[in-house]
Amino acid sequence: MPTHAEKRILRYTPEQMFNLVADVRRYPEFLPWCVGARIVSQTETELLADLTIGFKMFRETFRSRVVLERPHAVRVRYENGPFRYLNNNWTFTAVEAGTEVDFFVDFEFKSRLLQAVIGTVFNEAVRLMVRAFERRAMALYGRDGRAGGAQPVPGNPAAGA
Repeated sequence: MPTHAEKRILRYTPEQMFNLVADVRRYPEFLPWCVGARIVSQTETELLADLTIGFKMFRETFRSRVVLERPHAVRVRYENGPFRYLNNNWTFTAVEAGTEVDFFVDFEFKSRLLQAVIGTVFNEAVRLMVRAFERRAMALYGRDGRAGGAQPVPGNPAAGA
């Protein structure tokens, strides 16, 4: 039952960080072990997404309901797939230096074998994932958060407004 919580201050606005995390369809472009993403349905406040994760010989797809609380939070509710459960939350709080990003993930695989394999690398894997989001923010918004401003989430007309 791996759990990981992390807080960081980043030089970006809550809206920028929200847009980056809410843009699930682009995860395979930058997120380690994410080899596929498909949006099943989407509204301004929620999306249903299938993510495929690949690690060594394992490849699993799971469905999540992603609740979008613009620009303060992204909350992931597990629907079905290889997990017994999955809880994942991102919160974005404006601070003087930018945004405090609070990340939390807690999950358990149904398969004991998969749980044992992931358990050995879990903490490092989650650190790499959080770092991948930071690098993505730098690529999209620049080092100081001013390059291009908040980018809209594709298919979401309210994004960046």
